[in-house]
Amino acid sequence: MAMQKRFKVGFGDVFPNGAFLKGSVEPVLDFNAEKRADGSRPQQVDPETGLLVWSVTVLDADEEASKRETAVTVKFFAKVQPVPPENKTPFPWTPVEFTGLTALPWIEETAMGRGRISWSFRAESMIAPGQSSQSGASSGQAKGAA
Repeated sequence: MAMQKRFKVGFGDVFPNGAFLKGSVEPVLDFNAEKRADGSRPQQVDPETGLLVWSVTVLDADEEASKRETAVTVKFFAKVQPVPPENKTPFPWTPVEFTGLTALPWIEETAMGRGRISWSFRAESMIAPGQSSQSGASSGQAKGAA
């Protein structure tokens, strides 16, 4: 049995102290595609599923995370823009949990010519912390997510 490149991980394994959305869900632009007539870039489409690629910036609440590891990107594949859970806090960052979370390690080249392991994260949906993924997560469900 070979280890898969992308593998399932538990939300608590990646974000043991929680996570917060910073900003909104954004389309991932396809810089390999030709620009449109208006000069804009089309949105990336996953070649395997045919679904659009979306991303969110996530703040890791781990006190021991390095400056570089504090903000990470999580991507979604969905027909329509995923909807984050409602922010019921007085803060600008929305507490969130991800379901169907997967990770892919890759080597990032540093300025000193050294490599370091980085991670690419993908999720099926996002829900409010503590909300069961079996409850439907209507406001937090990434509709059409693969």
